[in-house]
Amino acid sequence: MKPLVLTLKQEPGQRLDLAPLAPDLLEGKSVKEIAAIELQTTRETITVGDIFKIRSGGAESIRFEGGSARLDNIGADMKAGEIVIEGDCGKSLGRNMSGGNLVAMGDSGPFAGSAMSGGRLEIAGDAGGFLGAPLEGEMEGMTGGLLIVRGNAGARAGDRLRRGTIVIEGCAGDFPGSRMIAGTLIVLGECGSLPGYLMRRGTIVLASPPELAPTFVDCGAHDLAFASVFSGLLRPESRAAARLLSRPLIRFAGDMATLGKGEIFFPA
Repeated sequence: MKPLVLTLKQEPGQRLDLAPLAPDLLEGKSVKEIAAIELQTTRETITVGDIFKIRSGGAESIRFEGGSARLDNIGADMKAGEIVIEGDCGKSLGRNMSGGNLVAMGDSGPFAGSAMSGGRLEIAGDAGGFLGAPLEGEMEGMTGGLLIVRGNAGARAGDRLRRGTIVIEGCAGDFPGSRMIAGTLIVLGECGSLPGYLMRRGTIVLASPPELAPTFVDCGAHDLAFASVFSGLLRPESRAAARLLSRPLIRFAGDMATLGKGEIFFPA
């Protein structure tokens, strides 16, 4: 079945909340009904038809042609189906999604994958800060699923990560994996200062780590059976991450300033 196609007419003059444009919410709706949906904005009332040219298709697969950093909350609360964005998008991409496949072909703003609990989120470009992290007042960030960034990510990627896997194929900013509770964060490029800052549990794998905080303890080199199994699972998604995990790794335990049951690995 053909996908439902939403083509951006022009750069929006204000930020737009596109959370209503999820596959489960649009199922069974006609083009006319979709065009009449009001979008939350910062100023005047705007409908989907004001911003997008709509081409009919099955709502289980939605394609956005064109993008903008002012298009927020694409794929928020997504439960199933597929969304592909052929361009950039704004903040909170895939926030609170629990299933389905969400792909952004351009860059994304901050808080992509925030509170994500399942599904697959891929960002072909760069991601902003707080990748998979909670919003203010929330105790947990990402709690499940797979989040892949092909480019670079900003500061505090994986902050308060609870479950799931984040793979950053480019570089990461300062404090990657800060305050981690559990889950796995893999960074294949360079990363900023203090990885694993105040992490309690969880696993961080760094291809090129900076100097670690003194609250991490060297546990020596390991050839881990689980790492090779995990490598096989990741190979279809990221061959570079799979290669990194298949090598002998040096383990550091920490952050000893907190619970100290987390671990940072990098190549031996």
